[in-house]
Amino acid sequence: MKTDNDNNRLPTVGVVGSGYWGKNLVRNFSLLGSLRLICDKNVKILDDFKKEYPKVEVCPSLNEVLDRSDIEAIVIATPAETHYALAKKALLSGKHVYVEKPLVLNEPEGLDLIDIANKQKKILMVGHLLQYHPIFMKLKEMSLKGELGRINYIYSNRLNLGKIRREENILWSFAPHDISMILSLAQDEPETVYATGGYYLHKKIADVTTTYLEFKSGLQAHIFVSWLHPFKEQKLVVVGDKKMAVFNDTKDWENKLFVYRHEIKWEHNIPIPAKAEPEKVKVVEKEPLRQECEHFLHCMRTGNQPITDGIEGLKVLRVLKASQNSLDQKGNAVHLSGRPAIEKDEADFFIHETSVCDDGAKIGKGSKIWHFSHVMHGSIIGEKCNIGQNVVIGPDVTIGNGCKIQNNVSVYKGVTLEDGVFCGPSMVFTNIYNPRAEIGKMDQVRPTLVKRGATLGANSTIVCGTTIGRYAFIGAGTLVNKNIPDHALVVGNPGKQIGWACTCGERLSDDLRCLSCNRSYEKGQEGLKKTENH
Repeated sequence: MKTDNDNNRLPTVGVVGSGYWGKNLVRNFSLLGSLRLICDKNVKILDDFKKEYPKVEVCPSLNEVLDRSDIEAIVIATPAETHYALAKKALLSGKHVYVEKPLVLNEPEGLDLIDIANKQKKILMVGHLLQYHPIFMKLKEMSLKGELGRINYIYSNRLNLGKIRREENILWSFAPHDISMILSLAQDEPETVYATGGYYLHKKIADVTTTYLEFKSGLQAHIFVSWLHPFKEQKLVVVGDKKMAVFNDTKDWENKLFVYRHEIKWEHNIPIPAKAEPEKVKVVEKEPLRQECEHFLHCMRTGNQPITDGIEGLKVLRVLKASQNSLDQKGNAVHLSGRPAIEKDEADFFIHETSVCDDGAKIGKGSKIWHFSHVMHGSIIGEKCNIGQNVVIGPDVTIGNGCKIQNNVSVYKGVTLEDGVFCGPSMVFTNIYNPRAEIGKMDQVRPTLVKRGATLGANSTIVCGTTIGRYAFIGAGTLVNKNIPDHALVVGNPGKQIGWACTCGERLSDDLRCLSCNRSYEKGQEGLKKTENH
């Protein structure tokens, strides 16, 4: 792709996942002449595609696709929870990547993909289809040119009866496209998000949600989505102070976009609406998905960044996550910055800009929260704690003063850390003794208590329902499945006590003395205790 001939050549594409939506990507990339291979675990689907596209190869193995030097890009249309792993493998193997919405399910994964794509100098594009709809593109052009005036309000309805999903709720299924369009029109991210919903078919999967967005410019927006609606409606309304525009995607092409020159006139200090006849806006008809696929191929050829690149996908993800947080909190306001909605001195504590702290979480004075971490609602972190990279805390977790939690640790609901606890890199807590993916068991949470000053070594695992005693020392890689007494030194799988540890962390001698700090201990009911002269 460096010579003129290369720039005129169509890049080659492999589609991974060819089910409900993937088959449409297969069709379009085939018509564009770029489809080289279809990858799917379902052999019957591959047999059907082989009959429909006899010149296109098929295979069930992703690794086989990644090993092919003649395939320049991977198009991913698999379940959302697989997006990160598949996209990362594809980028690291030197492929450009197009991934269907949502980009990923959490922000650190999205940042990682963006970083990898930049380092590999590859295109990372997210399938936010409506950004490539000619009607929306015209509406956006009118908005950016100021034809609508100052945008005051945007609302979007995406309603239907079905397709009802169980792997995701209506918010994650329907709203990403609307969020993408609204952020594109606003040219900004919202400051505050509110979301409410209804759970009618399943008590944990929302069927109807309404999300409200507030921007610092004063612009407001709402998104109403439902798969329990008597008829199909896909409508975006943009209210400007000069004109109002309506994009109705359920109408025939000629009637999809109308502009209203409505005005508000003031008479005797009373606002009086002056209505005008709608004006039909003509736009050349083109298939949105074809436009989107062509844009991906164009970016591959030119090196230009896509309209819906990884950064745009990450912005949409942030709004989705904030909406879900608000939904979980029964409509409470969530600030997109991730900072707690409390009055504070900025010097009180530090939260890195890539980390998220939900409303309702409390952070103690002098604590530091580093890259890509998430403190969930209801959690309390004491003073002078140090929370490392990629740490998840909560919901409803209590952490004492002066604790240190190293990288890649998740402190789940049910876990309590007293003051001065050290959690080594990648150590593991659990909270359900016999979990199943298909069965919710959060009502069976077994509490875990880690008492003052205990050390949990790197890669150790603490089975739920246990208590770790004061100043106990759990060695690296140890599995703890029973209560540990104060000052016990425990190693192995399963963990076995091999001695005793001093408050300073050194191993005690046989006579229970520390040769490093000269403390002496004696046995008590809960393990060791210091002798009276110490």
